[in-house]
Amino acid sequence: MKVLIVDDHAVVREGLKQILADDPEIGTVGEAGDARQMKDNIRNEKWDVVVLDITLPGQSGLEALKDLKQAHPELPVLVLSMHPENQFAVRVLKAGADGYINKETAPKELLAAVKKVFGGGKYVSPRMAENLIGEVQGNVATVPHQKLSDREYEVLRLIASGKKPGEIAADLSLSVKTVSTYRERILQKMGLKTNAELTRYALENHLIE
Repeated sequence: MKVLIVDDHAVVREGLKQILADDPEIGTVGEAGDARQMKDNIRNEKWDVVVLDITLPGQSGLEALKDLKQAHPELPVLVLSMHPENQFAVRVLKAGADGYINKETAPKELLAAVKKVFGGGKYVSPRMAENLIGEVQGNVATVPHQKLSDREYEVLRLIASGKKPGEIAADLSLSVKTVSTYRERILQKMGLKTNAELTRYALENHLIE
């Protein structure tokens, strides 16, 4: 099995490589630090599974996931993130991911997840599976940020991280005016009035580090 790790932290990539390389079923383990490097790797070499961090510099992991799945729908992608499952799992699964696990996951669970998506299955933790069932059955209350589109969600997190409109526009390849429009929509959908309220909400709900 050939696995490509996509994460912007070299120390994280090295740790994941060691975990994966110790398993006899896994042969080559490659790495990329951002979406551009990931696309170059996939263009130049065939991979069996991509382990993708959702928080990347430049193009976000969520956008990179959508582009990857559009170009290579058959390539399994396991999203690995520091964010709690209840904040990101449903969003990334809807975007095409084949599985989602938290970075605090034990090595055995990571290996199990990689093998599960390689075999054509989907992977979420048992706890997340219960939450998904509850959502399908209508037993889970919708929190305000779940009303946002993927792009609005990205803008929310960038605003809450302290980035200025010009920086957000550059990061997402948008105009400053478009960023302002997204900001207004976010505040309206979530019933908030200021960036300070938005930042407090993001911190309380662990949407940012």
